[in-house]
This record gives sequence, structure tokens and C-alpha cells, in this order.
Amino acid sequence: MNIPENLKYSKDHEWVKAEGDEAYIGITDFAQKELGDIVFVEVETIDETMDKEEVFGTVEAVKTVSDLLLPVGGTILELNEKLADEPELINKDPYGEGWIVKIKITNPSELDELLDAQAYKELTEA
Repeated sequence: MNIPENLKYSKDHEWVKAEGDEAYIGITDFAQKELGDIVFVEVETIDETMDKEEVFGTVEAVKTVSDLLLPVGGTILELNEKLADEPELINKDPYGEGWIVKIKITNPSELDELLDAQAYKELTEA
């Protein structure tokens, strides 16, 4: 299982790649494997400011629909437009082309509350 060292992780299996006061968010390799083939991504929260752990969208897989929870609070700036035609990018490249949203972080200190790669690995092996 792929768990990049340069990212932060939530216990709900989302990842965060912070770049200054902005961040990319997606679901982890573990999460996409658990969900199976992803067929649709819905995010209707563009331009909304949301709190940490609020639902910002859903991912629909062949066997289930799963809520997407914001790992840190912020304003949803952008949805990965490629996912409209290619939701399977999340399965193929969850940490790259399969990112889901870009946000402007409200409170950067919330990043410190997230798991590092080692702690996330331990969570998924428990």
C-alpha cells in the first residue's frame, strides 16, 4: 500500500498536501482499494467555507457511496475537473491525478492534528 511521506492523513482516510495556505485533498490508496471501482464524484461545495470534518462531497463506487470529510477547515476553491469524465483516476493515481479538491486553509494549525505517514500506516494495519 502506498503512503507518501510528504502528506498528512485523517483517520477518515483523506490525505492533505499543503502548499502554503492552500492544500490539495483526496482519498488514500487504502480508501480507494476499500471502495473498489470509483464511478462518480460529487462535490457541490465550491466557494463554500467549511469546518474540519464537514462533508464536502461524495464518492460513488460500484458497491457503495461514501461521504468525503474535510481533514482541515477551509474554503473549497476548485474541484478536479478531470474527475467528471475520469473518476477512475482516484483508483489509478489517488495521490496525483486523482486529487479531489483544492482548498484555502482557514486554520493552518489544524494540519498539526493530522496523522503523519507512519501513524496512518499503523491505523490501516490495526
